[in-house]
Amino acid sequence: MVHTETLASAALNTVSRVSGGLAGAGTYTLFHMPLARSRMRNSERELFGKADVRRLKVNGKLAVTYRWGDGERPVLLVHGWQSRGSRLADFVPGLLERGYSVITFDAPGHGDATGRSTTILEYRDIITGLQDEYGEFEAVVAHSLGALGSFFALQGGVAAKRVVTISGVCDYDYLIEEFSSALKLRQPLKAQLHQRVAKNLFPGMPAELTPFSAVNTVTNLEPPLLIIHDEDDTRISVKQGRRLAAAFGGQARLIITSGLGHRRILGDPEVVRTVLDFVEHGPDRSADAATEADADSKAAADSEAAATQ
Repeated sequence: MVHTETLASAALNTVSRVSGGLAGAGTYTLFHMPLARSRMRNSERELFGKADVRRLKVNGKLAVTYRWGDGERPVLLVHGWQSRGSRLADFVPGLLERGYSVITFDAPGHGDATGRSTTILEYRDIITGLQDEYGEFEAVVAHSLGALGSFFALQGGVAAKRVVTISGVCDYDYLIEEFSSALKLRQPLKAQLHQRVAKNLFPGMPAELTPFSAVNTVTNLEPPLLIIHDEDDTRISVKQGRRLAAAFGGQARLIITSGLGHRRILGDPEVVRTVLDFVEHGPDRSADAATEADADSKAAADSEAAATQ
């Protein structure tokens, strides 16, 4: 992965000295291409083998959708960048036990979908298409880039009674900055990327609101939010979670975990339990679950300390 990024960086920065337009187009294209495609884990195969699997056409590509249940009381799970729907598998059994139908998908360029790239527009179109089929979501549970894509869809008219973000991206500009930093892009290339994103992805959006940020959806969204982020996340800074929580104020509950990073957090039993409680009962019950989890952790730590004395 690092080797690929190094080669891409050298190529784009070199070409930009000769043809800024060509390098700018290449940078924009690469920005939307996952550098790796996640495969389904053996531990996920049995569950996903029981799903109703379909294809959803979006922008000439085929996303893959998965559904468990009869479609009533739908909960949508949204994966992040270089990931796939099956990475949220740990949430499925508990949701089914509580009487929900569960829906997830592989976006273009991810998992078993076709294509080599995807955009936030395609995330929005997939989520919108799934709502057209199943109706208002009881909840949307989104990881990483999936959180930003979900907010974009919600602003566009998708409805959900509750929203959960895990390791979520708050600002599109954060993605541009991280991408530019990883590839060590020259400033002219970075500026071109900003311009192309504004023109191609967010045409007509006021300059002060470009690129898109979940912060700008506050006045339009009413559902309660549960925001979970790990302080040791090296992919998406915990500052993104704090920024999102600050923007939504009392509408949101922020839980900061430790030692789970960006991906392991999806399989943590306490995180899963807290999300399930929030989906079913709303903010009050999820707060109780988080408090109980903190108490259990403290009790375990005290017990271990006493045993070593």
